[in-house]
Amino acid sequence: MAETRGPVLTTVNISAPDPGALARFYQRLLDWDIKAEEPDWVLLQAADGGVGLAVQRGENYVRPRWPAGPAGQQMMMHLDIRVDDLESAGAKAVALGATVADHQPQGDVRVCFDPAGHPFCLCLAD
Repeated sequence: MAETRGPVLTTVNISAPDPGALARFYQRLLDWDIKAEEPDWVLLQAADGGVGLAVQRGENYVRPRWPAGPAGQQMMMHLDIRVDDLESAGAKAVALGATVADHQPQGDVRVCFDPAGHPFCLCLAD
């Protein structure tokens, strides 16, 4: 008899006006592989597997606003990326095209925006 399992999260999808460009940003930032690529969709995944990150074309994409305010596109999610050194990871992210957010709510986290404006956090490893 086959073993049954519950649902398994396989991929996180984010939208961008240029999926290829944003996928390549995350490919270099995370040192992940491009597993599949189409004109409007790119899938990234670590070499050892795990949850993938897909970037899909958003025809009417609007950059999210962070921190949230009463108007504008609200942030609906963000990525947490564990790093060993905030300064070097932040410098790498900026060199690849990220910007560092003005508002930094925690000392052990660096909030950045990817080239399409999605916030992501560089978090010190435990």
